[in-house]
Formats: sequence, C-alpha cells, structure tokens
Amino acid sequence: MEKPSSYCEYVKNLPDDNIHRVYHDTQYGFKIDSDNELFGRLILEINQAGLSWTTILNKQDNFRTAFSNFDIKKIADYDKSDISRLLANSGIVRNKLKINAVIFNARKIVELQKKYGSFKSWLKIKNDSNLNLNNWVTLFKENFKFTGNEITKEFLTSTGYIKGAHIETCPILKSS
Repeated sequence: MEKPSSYCEYVKNLPDDNIHRVYHDTQYGFKIDSDNELFGRLILEINQAGLSWTTILNKQDNFRTAFSNFDIKKIADYDKSDISRLLANSGIVRNKLKINAVIFNARKIVELQKKYGSFKSWLKIKNDSNLNLNNWVTLFKENFKFTGNEITKEFLTSTGYIKGAHIETCPILKSS
C-alpha cells in the first residue's frame, strides 16, 4: 500500500470512531483559545518525539490526568515528588527529560503570560509577525525545552498557527 500524502488522506477511509479520525476531524488544525489546552497540545507533541502519534493519542487522557488537567500554573509548581509520581505513571511516557521539559516550559509560559497576558497572545503576536517555520523553530528553541523542528512544526500546525493541517479536498477544511 502506498503511503498517504497527508493526514487527511490517511484518515479518510478510517471508521468514524478511529482515534486518528476523531483527532483529525475535531482537533487537528483547529484554533485553541485556552492557554491550558494549548499547553496540553505542546505536552503531547513533546512526548510524541520518538514514538508513534497513535501511542500519544491513546494516552492523551492519561496525560491530562497526570499533568493536572494541563493547568500551566499547577505544573509550573511541580517539584521532585511530582517528577517521581510522573516517572511511576505507566499511563504516560515516563521519560525524565520530557517531564522536566514540560515543567520548565510551564514556568516559561507563566512568564510569557505575565508579559503578554496569555500564551495565546504571545503566539498571536509572533504569528502576526509573519514568521516562517525556521523563525518559529528558532523562537521555540530560545524559549522552550524539547522543541525541535518537528515538534514545533506539528504544534503550530495542529493548533492552526501555520497552514498545512488539511489538504484542499479535505471535507473538514471545507466545513470549517
């Protein structure tokens, strides 16, 4: 079987209740208004590195529970006991580097919220600057941990900040 050219092509013949189809049809490329939900998507993207997206989608509810419903301020206050708790949680990806990056990034986002009012406002201001992908990657690397090219690209695509989530023939693009 030939590899699909896009996520839209990949999911088009999947059953409506398939985890990839649900994600594609209800979340992928859609704007997110909540800072906590934006951060939640970043957590998922960081944890996907080196793993399949299927693994992350299957564990997304576990991530939400383990990481305080993606509450940025709570995660920013995590300490060694929280790191130990997360490392013992078999429902998530137990990688100390990724866990530490999530906590570091939460603290950074709290700083951005103080300066810009919200993480979303910071993203919007940067997006209004017409940054290309390389500029976005540089910006993310300057501010966050564990955000390389692919993680940054997928975070920005999946949250609607850069185009490319859906192809022109995708019914989801046409209905949104």
